[in-house]
Amino acid sequence: MRAVVQRVSRARVSVGGDAVGEIGRGLLVLLGVTHSDTPEQARWLAEKVSTLRIFEDPEGKMNLGLDEVGGAMLIVSQFTLYGDTRKGRRPSFVDAARPESAIPLYEAFITGVKALGITTASGRFGAMMQVELVNDGPVTLIVDSK
Repeated sequence: MRAVVQRVSRARVSVGGDAVGEIGRGLLVLLGVTHSDTPEQARWLAEKVSTLRIFEDPEGKMNLGLDEVGGAMLIVSQFTLYGDTRKGRRPSFVDAARPESAIPLYEAFITGVKALGITTASGRFGAMMQVELVNDGPVTLIVDSK
């Protein structure tokens, strides 16, 4: 699994003009799933992302976690994170898991985050979504489960 984690002041995901998920301060996580991913990796990644210390303390150091700042997490599925652009100009998505494999792992990630007591919102798997965010910092990290 691959997560692009962005520290945000606010974020929102819409489908067809209707907001389906929205948060204030917290993390926007774009989540990709590949063929070899497992439920254990989904749980590990959920804990890893949820406990990253990437919020500033009073001295301005990235020293605080999501729970310490009362933040939330917006999770959006994004198969294009496994796009391969090494050949040609059109990305290949053969490394992205098919929906029948990816949906349970996407849901396992969400469940893992919720189990840690994090307020969670999500997009709609497989839908054409519009994602709006205000990246705070900016702070953006890529976290892989392998």
